[in-house]
Amino acid sequence: MKFRNYDELLKMVKGKTNRIVVPGANNDEVLEACKLGVDHKIISGGILIGPRAQVEAMAAKAGLPPGKFELIDISDLAEMCNKAVDLIRAGKGDFLVKGLVDTRFYMKALLRKEIAAVEEGTVLSHFVLFELANYHKLFALTDAAIMIKPTLEEKAKITRNAVNLMRMLGVETPKVAVICPVEKPNPRIPSTLDAVELVKMSKDGRIKNAVIEGPYDVYIAFSKKLALEKGITGEVPGETDIALLPDLDSGNPMYKTLSFFVAGMKSATVLAGSNIPVILPSRTDSPMTKLHSVALACFLKDAKVPV
Repeated sequence: MKFRNYDELLKMVKGKTNRIVVPGANNDEVLEACKLGVDHKIISGGILIGPRAQVEAMAAKAGLPPGKFELIDISDLAEMCNKAVDLIRAGKGDFLVKGLVDTRFYMKALLRKEIAAVEEGTVLSHFVLFELANYHKLFALTDAAIMIKPTLEEKAKITRNAVNLMRMLGVETPKVAVICPVEKPNPRIPSTLDAVELVKMSKDGRIKNAVIEGPYDVYIAFSKKLALEKGITGEVPGETDIALLPDLDSGNPMYKTLSFFVAGMKSATVLAGSNIPVILPSRTDSPMTKLHSVALACFLKDAKVPV
């Protein structure tokens, strides 16, 4: 990893010129994040889209410097998102920051054929990078926001997305834990059978540049000691870079539980698999999470997947 924590990341991207486009800018948390981004010199300006009166009042409350942000007065959520994506495609901004809009409108705007944000044969997926005090390195969780009940092939595509991002962040061969309720394959728990197949895909080269192991429960994935107690050996336990969750029912609650209950937690969320840099936090994520997401997008904007 090219940075060990978010403090290092913020220093690395400081001074870069980044224009953001925010659909649903009538949101206190996202405007506070914009102010933090300006203060940290990672946001140079941008376009705020939303109901004019609300956005103006909230921007003033957040202390946004006048003149740095253009305001476009739109109240319809779908129209906001379509306009935001069109502005990015037209070169009017560097990346999208999700404000007070539903993810479904955000995704629908991105998935329009004329936008060409997704390469044929791939999927879009949610990628959240956590920094926790009780784990020795940054790790990613996927997918916690988009894919509802992914098939085996979709899980492979989600994994490839996450592996590509981790490699852009400097982890040459990410270690992937396929998270399941139990560590033994069980026909009554389909996610465990998918885990077995994903491991095979890694071994035979269908998923490249990663070490994939599972099925693992959370204890095994993040503690070598607990894995050994269960008789599990491998490269991934205690060294997980990417935790692949079975579906939205498990991924989203885990993401929000870590975000809400873990003291000192830091995170950033972006959209994986898109040709357009997109920040995808929850509407209620903290301003600091949104600031870190902006910083991560700044870093990824200039990074490339190693050959």
